[in-house]
Amino acid sequence: MHSDLAAAAQALRDNDLAKAEELVRARLAALPDDVEALTLLARIAIATNFLADAEQLLRKALTLAPAFVEAYVHLTSLLCRLERAEEAIVLLDRAIAGYPGDVWPFSLKAAVLDAERRTEEALALHEELVGRARHAAVPWLNYGHALRAVGRADDAVAAYRTSLRIDPDNGFAWWGLASLRTAKFEPEDAALLERALSRASDALQRAQLHFALGKALGDQGRFEQSFHHYEAGNRLRQTLIAYDPGATRDLVRRIETRFDAGFLAERAGQGCDAPDPIFIVGMPRSGSTLVEQILASHPMVEGCGELFELQNLVGRIVGQDVSGNAWPELIVRMGATELRALGQRYLASVQRHRRTDRPFFTDKMPSNWRYIGLIHLILPNARIIDVRRHPMACCLSTFGTYFNQETSFPTTLEDLGRYCADYIGMIAHIDTVLPAKIHRVRYESAVTDLEGEVGRLLDYLCLPFDTACLHFHDNPRSVHTPSAQQVRRPINSEGLGFWRNYEPWLDDLKVGLGPMVESQT
Repeated sequence: MHSDLAAAAQALRDNDLAKAEELVRARLAALPDDVEALTLLARIAIATNFLADAEQLLRKALTLAPAFVEAYVHLTSLLCRLERAEEAIVLLDRAIAGYPGDVWPFSLKAAVLDAERRTEEALALHEELVGRARHAAVPWLNYGHALRAVGRADDAVAAYRTSLRIDPDNGFAWWGLASLRTAKFEPEDAALLERALSRASDALQRAQLHFALGKALGDQGRFEQSFHHYEAGNRLRQTLIAYDPGATRDLVRRIETRFDAGFLAERAGQGCDAPDPIFIVGMPRSGSTLVEQILASHPMVEGCGELFELQNLVGRIVGQDVSGNAWPELIVRMGATELRALGQRYLASVQRHRRTDRPFFTDKMPSNWRYIGLIHLILPNARIIDVRRHPMACCLSTFGTYFNQETSFPTTLEDLGRYCADYIGMIAHIDTVLPAKIHRVRYESAVTDLEGEVGRLLDYLCLPFDTACLHFHDNPRSVHTPSAQQVRRPINSEGLGFWRNYEPWLDDLKVGLGPMVESQT
């Protein structure tokens, strides 16, 4: 990559979009057919929500260089985001036909099928890929991810181990193993991870290796060393993502100011009256995957996983406005017709994720807690479940989890504590202005009294009790979160007090949480 484009790519990672665009446009002024520059400009357009421009740029890049893999990567991802996954698959099928000896179009198609939760098709393609490229590390890595999603933990471990035999320093594969929370690292793995870390130069790979090493050392009871590797991994994530610690607080204040009891009463019942969505919100690592697995085991509920549809809807609302206002200011101006249309648009966009005709479905995107007021306005009959876990336990588990580069999330304990406190405060505000709107599931209560907690949950949803919900671990559905393996086992109490092993190093977290440090309400 040319030095100007490398600088532009770094500016994009730093979220300095103006600088990134200036550098790329200067390059294109001199070389208008530079496909790397066109693709980078498309990525900037995606970051600023100019999605039609991005598509045009990526298609131009592929016209100029039909085998330019990076353009395929971003175009197929964009098409999926635009709810045009079938177009992405057709595009990749053409690439497969045009380059039948290459692995990359098969790999990209498998990634699209994974993203669309077409699990069986994706798994079959991953199996074909490892047959085609048996001595390549990446196909085995992706095969491991696919096996993990369908609950084949032992096979996933074998696939990750095969990937590591081919490329012992691959941070993605090491983190894949670490993300199988029910699998323990072997004593010799820590030494192998240390060696891989000593040789790695790429920040992303180093971050993943630190997180994996934190897990390996924690398995050995070496908690101080484990914590310091989690800390190092999060420091590296700071260089890879753009996170504004004040933005969440500002958004919460805006919502609390504008979405008061009077405003919500005025708009009562104005949205789409469909009763089928069940939103599951909370902190990451709170037990939300468990709650979805319980509900998806009920014959009347389909589990759809972590959906980006609501976030995309908000992005389109903001992107179509030139005033520069945040979404709460834009929503309060809308009338009944607009609110109903937004609810209908959300439901239409979710249809591509539905695989059954069950009357209810779950949307388990934890960060949707920010949009509860919006959900109530556009889908007043939707049910909302808040999954709550002890803040110290939840935040430590989150701190020890590697989130990909697309996930903007706190990377310091203090910021993580503040984020959690904002979430708890936001839910408290909704409880005040919309009493009984949200049903709370306490993870610790589910561990000690699963049947009682499930009964209360189903009562809230007006669903008959079904014992299949108590045997959620027998549900074969695919799960695509870090808790994928934990929900394949009966619920247990072994992790409840685990955070206390790290308590000596969690003072900054307590500062961030403030009075919420012991919140269980």
